[in-house]
Amino acid sequence: MNRGALEVQEVSPGYGFLAAKPAVPDGYKQTEVGIIPEDWEAPLVGDVCGCIVPGRNKPKVFDGIIPWITTPDLDGGKLVTTSKAGLSISLAEAKSVGSKIIPPGSILMSCAGELGIVAKTASEIVVNQQLHAFLPKGRIYADFLLYALSHRKDQIAALGTKTAVPYLNKSSCNSIPIPLAPLCEQRAIATALSDVDALLEELDRLIAKKRAIKQASMQQLLTGQTRLPGFEGEWETKRLVEIASLQRGFDLPTSRLKHGDYPVVYSNGIWGYHLKAMVKGPGVVTGRSGTLGRIHYIEEDYWPHNTTLWVTNFHNNNPKFISYLYEKVGFERFASGSGVPTLNRNDAHGYEVAIPPSNEEQAAIADTLSNNDAELEALEQRRTKTTALKKAMMQELLTGRTRLVNSAG
Repeated sequence: MNRGALEVQEVSPGYGFLAAKPAVPDGYKQTEVGIIPEDWEAPLVGDVCGCIVPGRNKPKVFDGIIPWITTPDLDGGKLVTTSKAGLSISLAEAKSVGSKIIPPGSILMSCAGELGIVAKTASEIVVNQQLHAFLPKGRIYADFLLYALSHRKDQIAALGTKTAVPYLNKSSCNSIPIPLAPLCEQRAIATALSDVDALLEELDRLIAKKRAIKQASMQQLLTGQTRLPGFEGEWETKRLVEIASLQRGFDLPTSRLKHGDYPVVYSNGIWGYHLKAMVKGPGVVTGRSGTLGRIHYIEEDYWPHNTTLWVTNFHNNNPKFISYLYEKVGFERFASGSGVPTLNRNDAHGYEVAIPPSNEEQAAIADTLSNNDAELEALEQRRTKTTALKKAMMQELLTGRTRLVNSAG
């Protein structure tokens, strides 16, 4: 029988209601965690791990060397070494609040608020009341447990209390069922997924580096500190209203939105397409209320929503250059209002900046920064694809649908 085939089973005798469920292929079995290979198990976490719960009280003094770890320190399954807030306590303080020292190689999991966020400890730590720690025993490899719990995050969240702040107690944590491959296969699975994580971390470093290069380039090129070859002459200082003046966008209630070819630009970007455009492209749009500071460059004709301000007149300046210039200006500085922030157009119009004396230099600067953006976008797309690859690998490897070479035994 093919894996993934469906068999029809009557679930309500007398009524004839039918439901389809996946057939169990040869060599596999149905368990609480789904269909897994026959040589796998489906134990509860408490069967293969010890568990450390946090102390009941928060430390009063943070003057030690043992990191005090909280949920924000759990960063996508990465190793936890220090508190991002720089909080550390002493052994004496840990004892005074009833907190046990959690050893390296333990698996942390968030058990209050957003449930099921996991990470592995790289050193001795103490955790706050929102985290529990699992101490893998001989039957389970720590990194495999990390991925197995991460893969079951949705199911773990469903076990939480139905309260304003969802919570998992120690008993609930120990009752989480997980798939368990033979130990050698656990290591092979964890190694394969760790390799993908290493690639994602490298892409994150490259993206951060590329963003830093872009910011440095904008600072140098958009202030005249660095001039591109072939350009000279003094830059001119002008008010923004003289460079690229802004106007409020146009009302478009959701009920009037008719699907078409023209992008509707809101304060946080394009959010739908309409039959009609109000403005000829290219255009530059920024948020007027709600999301402030983001600059959107639009090549085609478009509809600027009334939550935005759009450039009505570029005054013979290069539109792409203006988009980068306005990004550097940072329009969030003109926010007003204590509730929903609103951009004060008059304040923005009065702000002064220097611009190149020629449109040609503006275009050259825009091209240079556009190349940086293209490289950054390529990296971000690669990261998105790699993230999707990891998700697919977890689905295959952590259910035994795909068995790794030399994994049995």
